[in-house]
Amino acid sequence: MEKINENMTFREVLEKYPHLAKIFLKYGLHCIGCPLASMETIKQGCLAHGLSEEQLQKLLEELNNAIKEQQ
Repeated sequence: MEKINENMTFREVLEKYPHLAKIFLKYGLHCIGCPLASMETIKQGCLAHGLSEEQLQKLLEELNNAIKEQQ
């Protein structure tokens, strides 16, 4: 299993794990439908939407836990 990190793009993550869209939406990251989603990293999206470093780390933890639960 590849661990999701802040340098991955939204598109990269959602192509592999489409069910994670609901977690991005929970954090107010509606980037999943945005043209920038293919180029913007998760960290860039979080910063653009005013999320803190702590919120970013919590998001990454939730994303990775969701993948573990699916397996």
